[in-house]
Amino acid sequence: MFDKWIDISDSEIAGILLTSFFAYAAVMVYTRITGLRSFSKMSAPDFAMTIATGSILGATISQPSPTLYAGSLALLSLFVIQWAVAFLRRRSKRFSACIDNQPVLLMAGSTILYENLHRANLTENDLVGKLREANTCSLDEVQAVIFETTGDISVLHSDSDKAIDPMLLQDVYDAERLTER
Repeated sequence: MFDKWIDISDSEIAGILLTSFFAYAAVMVYTRITGLRSFSKMSAPDFAMTIATGSILGATISQPSPTLYAGSLALLSLFVIQWAVAFLRRRSKRFSACIDNQPVLLMAGSTILYENLHRANLTENDLVGKLREANTCSLDEVQAVIFETTGDISVLHSDSDKAIDPMLLQDVYDAERLTER
């Protein structure tokens, strides 16, 4: 009964090794053609691409179905879709606005913006952890904390009162709070 879960035949081993090689090669070729952007973590479509590629790759390698051809075709489809989405995001602000999340200001100076934490579905503990990760020793060092479209949290801090370049705050939800201080 447990043999099916533990044992593997020589032909299955050969199939896995052969499929692994060709599926991996297909991912490398597709990545070289479409660029590393396919696996960046810059937007929700990039994240979805990474997860879907891993899932298809794993299923294709570890099981006889989908076949190598079907798995390669599915991967090719994903890469084409990813390329098309990236192309449309570059060409159309309207399309980009529909696809991308908006960065959210979580702290303006040393002031925690609790309503924005709630909007981003984060807790104060999440924020404090990221402040520590960014080597923040005092909230007075913080100029701004931004929840990025990728899910990362950026901490802008400095010892001086130098203003943050407006370009860095472009499209950030509630960024006008920084000028109120």
